[in-house]
Amino acid sequence: MIPLLVKFSNKTVVIFGGGGVGARKAAYFTPEARVRVYSRSFSPVFSELDVEQVTIDLDGAGDKRLPSLLQGAFLAIAATPDRELNNRIGELCRERGILFNNAEGDAGDLLIPSVVKGERFLLAISTGGSSPAVSRFLREFVERSLPDLDRMIALQERLREYLKECYPDADARKDVVWKVLMDRDVWVALQGSEVAAWSLITRRYLQ
Repeated sequence: MIPLLVKFSNKTVVIFGGGGVGARKAAYFTPEARVRVYSRSFSPVFSELDVEQVTIDLDGAGDKRLPSLLQGAFLAIAATPDRELNNRIGELCRERGILFNNAEGDAGDLLIPSVVKGERFLLAISTGGSSPAVSRFLREFVERSLPDLDRMIALQERLREYLKECYPDADARKDVVWKVLMDRDVWVALQGSEVAAWSLITRRYLQ
């Protein structure tokens, strides 16, 4: 699988299954996509999510009804406890060129990663489904180890703009940017404020 960042604005995600797994998948996509969920019953979590809930007995839907439920879907997720039903939904998606994720059954076209997200960055972590615990461990490790990552990215953006005006040599600019990124004192200064960090950078690298 090849990792990509995909814009989901104005795209529809269809989820089959209204339990806890379906709710987690819905929560992942609702900030950006239109989400439609089919299920006989719904977890209370769905009341907190901006999704379209459609009550239907999927066990009795059959091949005549299931294809119509995929209408307009960019991505479909099978999150029912019935592996056979999930796999059948996957077959219908492949026939129609719809991206498919299977929570229980044969592997689909994509995996939903563990995500670390800030205002200025997005990091996706996956073990290919082999160990969700490791994905969570790595996510929490990054969160603990780099709590000021957003501030550093903002600082780097400011630094790059400054260097473009004052340093004509591209290699020299790259060298300064990298040294600042690797300077533990700058990270420590960022815990106080960006002003303190910039002052340190000026004294140490921009004289």
